[in-house]
Amino acid sequence: MEEAGGLPPPANRLSGGRYDHVVIGGGFVGLWTALHVRQLQPDARIAVIERYRCGSGASGRNGGSVMSWWSEIGALLAIADAAEAVRLAQASQEAIESIEQFCLEHGIDAHFTRGGWLWTATLDPHRDSWAEVLKHCERLGHMPFDVLRPQDVAVRTGSPVHLHGILEPGAVTVQPARLVIGMRRVALEQGIQIFEETPVTHIETGDPVRVHTDDGTVTAQSVVLATNAWAAAIPALSRLIVPVNSSIVVTEPVRDVLHGSGWRGDEAINDSQTMVNYYRKTRDGRLAFGKGTGALARGSHIDATFSAHEPSLRLTEADLRHTYPQLASARVTHRWSGPIDRTYDNLPVLGTVPGTGNVHYGIGWSGHGVAPSYLGGRILARLALNIRDEWSECALVNRVARRFPVEPFRSVGGNVIRNAVLRKERAAREGRAVSWVDMMLAKLAPGGH
Repeated sequence: MEEAGGLPPPANRLSGGRYDHVVIGGGFVGLWTALHVRQLQPDARIAVIERYRCGSGASGRNGGSVMSWWSEIGALLAIADAAEAVRLAQASQEAIESIEQFCLEHGIDAHFTRGGWLWTATLDPHRDSWAEVLKHCERLGHMPFDVLRPQDVAVRTGSPVHLHGILEPGAVTVQPARLVIGMRRVALEQGIQIFEETPVTHIETGDPVRVHTDDGTVTAQSVVLATNAWAAAIPALSRLIVPVNSSIVVTEPVRDVLHGSGWRGDEAINDSQTMVNYYRKTRDGRLAFGKGTGALARGSHIDATFSAHEPSLRLTEADLRHTYPQLASARVTHRWSGPIDRTYDNLPVLGTVPGTGNVHYGIGWSGHGVAPSYLGGRILARLALNIRDEWSECALVNRVARRFPVEPFRSVGGNVIRNAVLRKERAAREGRAVSWVDMMLAKLAPGGH
């Protein structure tokens, strides 16, 4: 947000009113939904209500990797037939191109950079973590990945900890804050009303739906819930996701050091740990290094665990120094945490809240929703407009997703599993045997990259 010039002044104050469609949440999913509704119904009265500021949640502080769902093809095949799984994976790839076209059309400098995505192994047990994905792709007749030679991966990443890897050439990176701020501007230009610093206190279902805030009440024919991890506060949705934290540290400019080590491209990089490390260079040559640190809060409350969690930040910086020892003296200038709305299978869940007919939701982006959020907005817009087509009836909509336990089992059990994963991955890095207890507990963690 600092690099993007900071958040614009808050838009509007809500006092009440009647709208055709209200979107709750001003991040990528909410804004793409509103923009798709405008495209499909040009004369619609649309409002976006945001508790804080547009992009102040995950959309403005993520790692900026823009990837497709090809790495999740196994999960897609678990909920759809082969044709539908391929269609959704291809649509997620096409969403990357659509985001680029949107930025070009509307003059948004989101630092859109074509560098590809490297999925790597940094520990012996993680070699060929992608083998099942490649088998599925080959069987389906699509191969969006290039398999690299192990020695090339170490050179290309500038780090000897990388043992093996594959490349998705079609992936890109963006400066996410610039993207969401640009989307907000376009939404306002297209007559979409945005109400910021306006927490929703109560939703009264019916026809119309009444959305209550401290500043007033609005009515709408349809409501879309696009609140990311904050959806855990909604009883009907709370067990579909679990909010976990992720943390990022950013160095001073180190481009020359990284170039000298061999990392000359603009790839986004992920390793294969359960608590994944993800990193990429910024346009001004910094290294933005993130880690899915996985801390939970009791009751899934979005508290300080999801803004500046010191133990997670220390863990992230330690992994940065381990991965790039040549940056041992590089200064970390910025550090923060953020919330991820994890599902069990790493795919989002979209649909209509049971018993309502006109309150819809799209949650569970699991930490890599920058490109899929565009597709989510397309789906949610059709649900809001009651359009029945291949998107509103796709395999992601109203699917039966595995649910997380109720509290206190969710947070207590989740922290037990998290600590086991930490011990398991620490032991693997140090070449020690992993205890069978930690091995069994770690298997209970949701998968992901």
